[in-house]
Amino acid sequence: MKTLIICVSVSHGNTRRVADRMAEVLSAEVVDPEAVDIDQITQYDLVGFGSGVYFMSAHPRLWRLVRRLPHVDGTPAFTLFTSGAAEVPLVGYSRPIRWGIARKGFRLLSSYSCRGLDTVGPLGWIGGVNKGRPSERDLEAAAAFATRVRNRIQPSAATS
Repeated sequence: MKTLIICVSVSHGNTRRVADRMAEVLSAEVVDPEAVDIDQITQYDLVGFGSGVYFMSAHPRLWRLVRRLPHVDGTPAFTLFTSGAAEVPLVGYSRPIRWGIARKGFRLLSSYSCRGLDTVGPLGWIGGVNKGRPSERDLEAAAAFATRVRNRIQPSAATS
């Protein structure tokens, strides 16, 4: 199964650590949005879209890529996020980007999210919040998530 994980991780590498752990399970390539050849996106069996959460939104670099993507015909996809705070149900940072990805014809399977070190603004004065996150436990949960996604795409992989 040919898998690509597109990841924006700029502050502390939180999201990249999660994406790299998922990539181990999925035998995936992890790239920045600017490295994606949009003409080749249809060559993948599964595409992951990952971002840290910046002011309750996915990073603008990921948004720029999503806007440029061609329409695909049901390519399975998932999202992953790291954030300093919990997602606010009515505002939701994941909903807009997931909607944008679905509008391009991707079939969204699921989403993974965990806390990450956050030192934005005044949080930096106290050394940040969520120190040590993503933790080893978060990374193992990310690996388990990737396994479930893989098994949805390749059910025979669950028994091998």
